[in-house]
Amino acid sequence: MNATKSNLQRVLEAGAFAVTAECGPPRSSDADVVIRKGLLLKKCTDAVNVTDNQTAIVRMSSIAAAAILKSVGVEAVFQMVCRDRNRIALQSDVLGASALGLRNMLCLSGDHQKFGNQPQAKNVFDLDSLNLIKMYKDMRDEKKFQCGEEMPIGPGLFIGCAENPFADPFEYRAARLEKKIESGAKFIQTQCVFNLEKFATWMKEVRKRGLHKRVHILAGVTPLKSAGMARYMRDKVAGMDVPDAVIARMEKFKGPEARAEGIKLCVETIQRLRKMEGVAGVHIMAIEWEEAVPEIVEKAGLLPRP
Repeated sequence: MNATKSNLQRVLEAGAFAVTAECGPPRSSDADVVIRKGLLLKKCTDAVNVTDNQTAIVRMSSIAAAAILKSVGVEAVFQMVCRDRNRIALQSDVLGASALGLRNMLCLSGDHQKFGNQPQAKNVFDLDSLNLIKMYKDMRDEKKFQCGEEMPIGPGLFIGCAENPFADPFEYRAARLEKKIESGAKFIQTQCVFNLEKFATWMKEVRKRGLHKRVHILAGVTPLKSAGMARYMRDKVAGMDVPDAVIARMEKFKGPEARAEGIKLCVETIQRLRKMEGVAGVHIMAIEWEEAVPEIVEKAGLLPRP
């Protein structure tokens, strides 16, 4: 196995406050879209997530887009979802990704196809996210395929996954995180944090279990563009917790002023998250608004990057 550590892994293991962002691949084969987004994020992040057919809509392959980013000097986190592949394809793809020099990966269940524009598509879900993490850990550490057969060279992976601190039943969220850590996750990117009080309660339980010492937790943040976006996320996005106070604040502004307020709110959130014991960084999900990320990172006092 190529044991070279990724930049993201080095930053987190050094104890620096990490910054990742998100690059949604295009609904086409246009590599220039990926390059443009990646170069916007290059100097203000430690790594850039490349989503895997997010919202169950066909987009450029996460691995291919991550390789394009790597070609222009942008470190990527490629995503792998259980929805579209059986265990054969899941193992094959990660071997290819590792051979291309991609190290960071995020394991996800994947949005159900009924939420996308091809609801008639057949899902797979051969494995769940916990078994996916465990399978990749064994491929890396034991050089074994899921069936138990050995391989001469295992993939070099820094394995992460997602966690939603706000989903019900809330009292089991920290326990579920522990299961993911036991399966092999080394970093976590959370759902967007708007309800800081509830997130702080979750982090208290995480610290009580000592999980913050076993995994690097990157809190998700999203700059809001408008009150309408805030209401949509509250009402239409499963597992999202957007307090009424956040919506009321955004309702005071329109157009460019609303976007400026959304950035301000995001920066304030990051500054509060930095003060929470156990939060190792932030994952900025600026949905089709990558241009906002450099401003957010600068205003949050997170430049230059390590």
